[in-house]
Amino acid sequence: MDRYDVVLVGAGIMSATLATLLHELDPDLRLLVVERLEAPALESSAAGNNAGTGHAANCELNYTPLLADGTVSTAKPLAINASFECSLEFWSSLCEQGRLDPSGFIHRVPHISFVWGEGDVAYLRQRYEQLKPLPAFAAMEWSRDEAELASWIPLVMAGRDPQMAVAATRIERGTDVDFGALSRSLFVPLQASGALDLVFGTSVSDLNRRAEGWELQLRGPSGRRDVMTPFVFLGAGGGALPLLQRSGIPEAAAYAGFPVSGQWLVCNDPDLSEHHFAKVYGKAKVGAPPMSVPHLDSRWIDGRRSLLFGPYAGFSSKFLKQGSLLDLPRSVRTSNVLPMLQVGVNNIPLVRYLVNQLRQSSEDRMEALKAFLPTARADDWALSVAGQRVQIIKRTPTGGRLQLGTEVVASGDGSLAALLGASPGASTSVTIMLEILQRCFPDRLASQAWQQRLQALLPSYGQDLNADRELLQRSRDRSDALLGLQIAS
Repeated sequence: MDRYDVVLVGAGIMSATLATLLHELDPDLRLLVVERLEAPALESSAAGNNAGTGHAANCELNYTPLLADGTVSTAKPLAINASFECSLEFWSSLCEQGRLDPSGFIHRVPHISFVWGEGDVAYLRQRYEQLKPLPAFAAMEWSRDEAELASWIPLVMAGRDPQMAVAATRIERGTDVDFGALSRSLFVPLQASGALDLVFGTSVSDLNRRAEGWELQLRGPSGRRDVMTPFVFLGAGGGALPLLQRSGIPEAAAYAGFPVSGQWLVCNDPDLSEHHFAKVYGKAKVGAPPMSVPHLDSRWIDGRRSLLFGPYAGFSSKFLKQGSLLDLPRSVRTSNVLPMLQVGVNNIPLVRYLVNQLRQSSEDRMEALKAFLPTARADDWALSVAGQRVQIIKRTPTGGRLQLGTEVVASGDGSLAALLGASPGASTSVTIMLEILQRCFPDRLASQAWQQRLQALLPSYGQDLNADRELLQRSRDRSDALLGLQIAS
């Protein structure tokens, strides 16, 4: 039986990040990544499947809900922004070592919030006034001037009713990240060093805890293979929940999943793509869930700049885009069926929203697009199926709760960890993997050797970027220089 120090299931951005961190901290670790598809990062991490890339909370209005007192909540954008800066810092260190080429996965692109209607304009103004004084968002610009907005987002402003109340905020230091390309780039030096084995077309058919660790049964092109390891990471996107349940750890009993599929309208006119250079996020309609926030994205896919609009939600019982229709029913347990029912009863607007999305015609989708691009023509856009997202349903003392975002679930002894949930996971991958190190490798993480190596990788490690303006600026200056994100003067 083959033995590894760490086995990671799923070859997306999460496993790539954790494997890289572990190798940097201990180059002697022997790592195995198991991927069921024929190449890395073909599911949730792929640029065409990922619902949003380069999340830094600059423009995503669902992160700043309006509170009862008329203010907006700023805790989540501050946390997400700091987490993304941590990711940038990590990638910068790898670029400095010559282990990453930034041009292959990251591009600078402005992040813009755009709204229309007096009520939403007032909301955006309130958001701007609260975020602008914070160091993380000090570069945010505000405008209601039509000429200025036309220079920021010419396609969005073209053909718009001049009587319509409009406003936007912009942060020029935004990014687009191709997490599929990044994942593949992270694996290359690991494989070259001999520290990592990466197997494709291979599924985990079973995993069992033994006295000496976890025994995993793998099924691949060559048949069955058994491996043993003291630590397992389940980073298989929507496929993590079924494996977590199969592990039998008691912590798994508190969780269920609700899959949501997605679709994009993709522009097939390169001239239009070249005339739009921004990620533009709008505001979800009243009663719509946060996941429905519409956005018009400049995005690099397979090295080419593209223009996408969406996402349009749908429903499939699959947990993965290339999964099984039986994924959802197979995940139902006596321990999670009641929380699932409670979430259904308590989230009628979400159910209604999904039903309406499923009933949408091509004309309905174009109508939504024309709210962003008044001059849009159906012939210039094609429908594309995006990835699956499995939202977390968690059993709590007050009943089942639908949770947006990501959550680490770890066994009590730290020998197994799984990542559940969705956005903004990829953009905050380094912070999430640091949490796994804290929960599953606490003694080694506390050692002087690991602390010194982490400090070299992440110069701001252990410090609060939101509390230290100078530290934040130094970190940004370094990342911008190493990743080629400087703003031309």
